[in-house]
Amino acid sequence: MRVALVHDYLNQMGGAEKVLLSLHELFPQAPIYTSMYEPRSVDRRFRSMDIRTTFMQRVPFVKRRHQPFLPLYPFAFERLDLRPYDLVISDSSAFAKGVITRPDALHVCYCHTPMRWAWNYEDYVERERLGATARMLLPPFITWLRQWDYATAARVDYFVANSPTVAARIAKYYRREAVFIPPPVDTSHFYEAPQHEDYFLIVSRLVPYKRIDLAVKAFTMLELPLRIVGEGRDERRLRRMAGKNIRFLGHLSDDEMRSQMARCRALVFPGEEDFGITPVEAQASGRPVIAYGAGGALATVVEGSTGLFFNQQTPESLAEVVTSFRDEYFDPHAIRRHAEEFDTQRFLRRFSQFVEAKIATHPVLARRAGLEYRGAAATWVPGPFDYTIASERVEKPRSTLPPAGLGGRDSK
Repeated sequence: MRVALVHDYLNQMGGAEKVLLSLHELFPQAPIYTSMYEPRSVDRRFRSMDIRTTFMQRVPFVKRRHQPFLPLYPFAFERLDLRPYDLVISDSSAFAKGVITRPDALHVCYCHTPMRWAWNYEDYVERERLGATARMLLPPFITWLRQWDYATAARVDYFVANSPTVAARIAKYYRREAVFIPPPVDTSHFYEAPQHEDYFLIVSRLVPYKRIDLAVKAFTMLELPLRIVGEGRDERRLRRMAGKNIRFLGHLSDDEMRSQMARCRALVFPGEEDFGITPVEAQASGRPVIAYGAGGALATVVEGSTGLFFNQQTPESLAEVVTSFRDEYFDPHAIRRHAEEFDTQRFLRRFSQFVEAKIATHPVLARRAGLEYRGAAATWVPGPFDYTIASERVEKPRSTLPPAGLGGRDSK
């Protein structure tokens, strides 16, 4: 059975790219189709993979700032020739789900969110502080983009959402059902420190929608130590508003970042994310999380046990919760056990079982995959958060499907 993976763009390293690495672990022979690829900006493991790009790889400046080229992406992905593949898995928060597959192929989309800039346009414009010209020219294109995004949702056979919040968005914007499977977190790479130090921590790209400004203002007001790990185009603005108690550490190696995380009092997570892998990583380090009570944090943080929520996205609301925070209320070992529920091996097992169950409902594909045909009515029904049994031993899964083919025409 021939399998292909499709990803929006490989010019930055984030949660979606970590999911892609795990999907490739399930299907190690599958080629990865993407709009563009910048090896220096992503994990080195991608360099050994079969990555096939679109015409956008040759567009000047696109790897450094891909947002201005949004009108080109729908055409780039629709031009990909995926006819050789029986199973296509798109890993998407934007355009990758819009690929065109064979009528008898199976398309599963792991959806990080429907397009933010299309469906939440006014908030996007406000956060990105777009100029008057962009505000005047963008609306007609955004209207067309919403229509394209809705229409291409019909090209997906099954949606998998990375959080209950995203599943609700898929239902609202696409009128489609989605199964919730949390993304993978390599909890084994994180550790508990013997004792913590007197600082709070943020680990994030410094871009407007992450709302790091809330934390900078709150901690400047409280005069409590805050360390910020990460870089981004919002850094200069954040530094201007920061007090002397706030340290910008810039980019750190993975080892340095894990050390900072293990020794902090708590991770601060002020933005609304679709899932948010960083809070799980902090909990894998035995550290509690202070998060805005919305989005993916509601699926990963247990209030009062593994962290605290602030309910209004204002510096004052965050400052109030930080003031009430007490280290002795939290058990690092219990926090660590909770994080292990989101481990990579559990993601691999759940996603593999889901895909194989769906293949088994297609007589031709089931035969090609060497699976028993279970009939069109067969369904995959997980237990209520099947991943919540933290004590169970999980062997490292590998898809039982035959290796993916490497052939087929592409748009290199």
